[in-house]
Amino acid sequence: MFAASLSLVLLTTFALTALVSDHVTNTALASSVAADSSLVRAFVAKELRPSDIAVEGVDPARRDEIQARLKGLIDPGAGTLRVKVYGRDGTIRYSDVPELVGQNFGFEEDLEQAFDGKPFADVTQGDSGEERDADSLGVPTVLEEYLPVVIGSDVMAVFEVYRDATPVLASVDSARRDTIIVTVSAATLLSILLYLIFRAAQRRLNRQTAELVEATRRDALTGLLNHGAVVTELATELETRRTDAKAVGSVGVALVDIDNFRLLNDTHGHGAGDRALQEVARILRAELSEQSVLGRYGPDEFLVVAPPECSHDLEAAIERMRTRLTDLSLQFGASERLPVTVSAGLCFSNLHGDAATELLSVATVALGEAKTSGGDGVQLADAPNDEMRSAERSSFDVLSGLVVAVDTKDRYTKRHSEDVARYALFLAERMKFEGELLRTLRIAGLLHDVGKIGIPDQILRKPAALSAEEYAIVKQHVALGDAIVRDLPNLEQVRAGIRHHHERWDGQGYLDGLAGEEIPLIARILSVADAFSAMTTSRPYRKALSVREALDRLEDAAGSQLDEELVQAFVLGIETADDAPLPGETRRAVWLWTPQANVA
Repeated sequence: MFAASLSLVLLTTFALTALVSDHVTNTALASSVAADSSLVRAFVAKELRPSDIAVEGVDPARRDEIQARLKGLIDPGAGTLRVKVYGRDGTIRYSDVPELVGQNFGFEEDLEQAFDGKPFADVTQGDSGEERDADSLGVPTVLEEYLPVVIGSDVMAVFEVYRDATPVLASVDSARRDTIIVTVSAATLLSILLYLIFRAAQRRLNRQTAELVEATRRDALTGLLNHGAVVTELATELETRRTDAKAVGSVGVALVDIDNFRLLNDTHGHGAGDRALQEVARILRAELSEQSVLGRYGPDEFLVVAPPECSHDLEAAIERMRTRLTDLSLQFGASERLPVTVSAGLCFSNLHGDAATELLSVATVALGEAKTSGGDGVQLADAPNDEMRSAERSSFDVLSGLVVAVDTKDRYTKRHSEDVARYALFLAERMKFEGELLRTLRIAGLLHDVGKIGIPDQILRKPAALSAEEYAIVKQHVALGDAIVRDLPNLEQVRAGIRHHHERWDGQGYLDGLAGEEIPLIARILSVADAFSAMTTSRPYRKALSVREALDRLEDAAGSQLDEELVQAFVLGIETADDAPLPGETRRAVWLWTPQANVA
């Protein structure tokens, strides 16, 4: 917009300069014509008789007399260089140059216009036309004027007056220069003003955009980061520590839960619960260091991420917050003054794990122990011994913690993930796959959308089609999911399924644009299961399709979006197999959640 406005200013500047220059030139020519017309009229009135310009001609002596008087009009100091008088037949009747008398150069447009009664003026070269060689006027440019002599109502003759054009052109150049200076100065000032205006507007737009983006990361009630944003901050902090060789120290994680929150809500209404959440958030924020990250993790839970520079103070900060809560009481209507207490579970990277999902799972276990002990307490997670640590890091507890995190974010995503796992296992069995792939598919199906915990709720649950910008945000869930599970051991195939299950057979998918068999097999299987589940499950923006319509659409996508061989096997299995999993069924869900073995 700024470039277009600046271009318009420059175009206006050039156009205005050209118009003013043309106007000044025309004004100068008109002024000269007016002055010389008065001069000619005075000469005709004083020196010429009607017979002097008759077609039949005049006596030579009279002609010589008139021409001698014409020379009186020549004044190089005043700029007058030559005069000719044309008769009505186009012949030069008189001139201050006798050699030109009697010549006829024809009726050119300028002479013809003058005989029509319209004065004509033009700037020409001083040695052009008949004014060259011996008859040259001796100046580089001349102002050539054709001035009609009107007697009665008829044009009887035309005076051609040549003037030195240098003063006129100098005046025009001076006016043009002044115009350019003024116009360019004004244009420069206007450009600067436009720049300042557009810069201010752009800054305001950037600020508003940043505020809108930030609003998608904030919990509307407490103003804290929402679930997805605070988990993303945790994953980012851990990733920074993992890739920075100079980084030292541990990242602290605390899950803080308001005791008896559901009972408070049920008894006194959601307004009471909201008040408790706001007060706990206020006090917690006041006691934490500025470097700590605080977010609302669940309906009554807060997540604290303390980077190494302040993680040593995390437990003390939680205890200070609990102490301040002893002075807080809430009263609703006719109720007694009600105390507010919290329970907290703490853990630290390096000691309890290196991945976001692992630390969240450990903190959840510690929080559960604090609440089981009666609440109003802080529980530091037990440190695993070296022999058990590797097994724990790859255990089902960590993975189920991930699914709990997804469930906390969005119940649909959890149900959808369970269905994808069922459909993927069914398809793998139809393809005669077995062993390790089945165990990996079970985990990958449950976790394939774990990255959606980082997608803002208003996008994830939008009851309408997504905009291009919103869809671009949603596409990042595969990268975030990959980042969330990347530090869990022996999960390369699971990561491949999470990252690539939205690739397309024709290469038009995301994020990496893989095509055909470049797409890992586990991702191709998940793509079929994911597509079928998405179509047969009701979403805020669309009701579920029938199984028949979903299968038809799968077949339509075979060979472009999906692996055709896998689609054929899946469709045939759903249509014919007695144990075909159908939408809404819960069978086999139990063993989906039963840890058959540690992740390998």
